[in-house]
Amino acid sequence: MTDRGPEQGTAGSALYVFAVCRQPDPSALTGLPGVATGEALRRLRFGELTAIVQTVRAADFTDDAWQARMADRGELERYARAHHDVVAAVAASCPTVPLPMATLYHGEERARQALLDETERFRTVLRRITDHSEWGVKVYAAEAAASEPARTRLGTPARDSLPTPGAGLAYLERKRGAQVRRDRRHEDSLRLAETVDAAFRGLAVAGRRLRLHAPEPTGTSCIQVLNATYLVAEGRAAELEPLTRALRESTGARVDISGPWAPYSFVGGVE
Repeated sequence: MTDRGPEQGTAGSALYVFAVCRQPDPSALTGLPGVATGEALRRLRFGELTAIVQTVRAADFTDDAWQARMADRGELERYARAHHDVVAAVAASCPTVPLPMATLYHGEERARQALLDETERFRTVLRRITDHSEWGVKVYAAEAAASEPARTRLGTPARDSLPTPGAGLAYLERKRGAQVRRDRRHEDSLRLAETVDAAFRGLAVAGRRLRLHAPEPTGTSCIQVLNATYLVAEGRAAELEPLTRALRESTGARVDISGPWAPYSFVGGVE
């Protein structure tokens, strides 16, 4: 959240800022509802740049209201989609710097001054992303079935029965073997992630590795080993599909690619 303080309270309106760009196509915003019903999206000029903004009710974006919305998956998805739709529409018409959801200012003058203070950063990002798009890459490896042998079920022992000679040693050997196999799978997953990441970084101008997603209860036996995003020049975008197919064939892994997207991941520093 931005430009929030106790003096603002919850009365009146606030200005929601979606993105910053140079010269957006006015028709790009046609028909988009934004995040506030009945309020038109509009352009706010500051210096040589333009922000895409919308007037919203300040009470809808207090810390408490926003935290409640974040906890409601349906509401969160609705706002995220509305925010993304605006950013994507503007990005389709010109290079665009997406701003985080719920970037708010109390009044146009406060917004204009705050954005003017960030002008040099916006210029730097716009130079970086012009004629580039963001692409997502997710890699999944097959998870081996549990390899530890099932324990032998024993019947009721006779009074004078003795443990099978070497049973304890065999059990320890099985445990050690299972650990070795887990370590090997982990190392294989790391190598797979590095191989795919290096291949896409060779094509992209920048990349970011993101937090891996937890396995979903879908009944599949695949685990995610790489979740990354890459900034790719438009002139090289046609190389992405052939590269993806080649990596699938050479590694045997599931490699999913998505995009092009507005460059959300590359509006700060790059790696």
